[in-house]
Amino acid sequence: MQGSANLNLMIKAARKAGRSLVKDFREVENLQVSAKGPGDFVSKADREAERIIKEELRGARPSYGWLGEETGEEDGEDPTRRWIVDPLDGTTNFLHGLPHWAVSIALEHKGEVIAGVIFDAAKDEMFYAEKGLGAYMNETRLRVSGRHKMIESIFATGVPFGGRSTLPATLQDLAKLMPQCAGVRRWGAAALDLAYVAAGRYEGYWERGINAWDMAAGLILVKEAGGFTEAVREGRSIFESGSVIAANAATFPTLAKVLREND
Repeated sequence: MQGSANLNLMIKAARKAGRSLVKDFREVENLQVSAKGPGDFVSKADREAERIIKEELRGARPSYGWLGEETGEEDGEDPTRRWIVDPLDGTTNFLHGLPHWAVSIALEHKGEVIAGVIFDAAKDEMFYAEKGLGAYMNETRLRVSGRHKMIESIFATGVPFGGRSTLPATLQDLAKLMPQCAGVRRWGAAALDLAYVAAGRYEGYWERGINAWDMAAGLILVKEAGGFTEAVREGRSIFESGSVIAANAATFPTLAKVLREND
């Protein structure tokens, strides 16, 4: 795909941050780690990756706003455009030496995500999408899964940890959904869960209690690959509700119905 200057800038920033993270990942046992909260850790590698991305993006587009997991929210001179960045989605995987984590960068315009990049540096898989131009992984065009039957479908979710308030509802979700499908995966990186829905590796994904930077880039990937995305609570904004359902056309109605019974 011949992307815009902004998309190319996002890809460049993701690759640069990814190279830094891979270097640290090889020495994961030596990383200095500080606790942000129960089960939620941040590493020097995480902060350095966000610094690299911020330097690249804000250096090239200084008027755009910013929302980053580590450095928070900053207004820009242009109130209509904002970068939404998770420099290391899947931090816990990273710190345990599990090669399933990603850099996630999205560009929002007037409240709508118009471009997204998710870079799985450990596997060298670059997922990217731009509004109206489709979704890709490296050079391959992505389409959501064509499976129609729930019993043949695999879904992904994030199971809350550390006593989070969304745990009871998620356990109810699992109890109702698992008998109807071929399996549920919990791989610990929301951005990659959404990218995998776009790539047809999963039929769908849902999560409660999730932040904008975890899912912004993945939302446009799923949409541009032909999938559907909504908040768990019908009629709510995905970002405002902090919840998401993403799936192919065939499984979305049933998945949404099951999840909304518990909402």
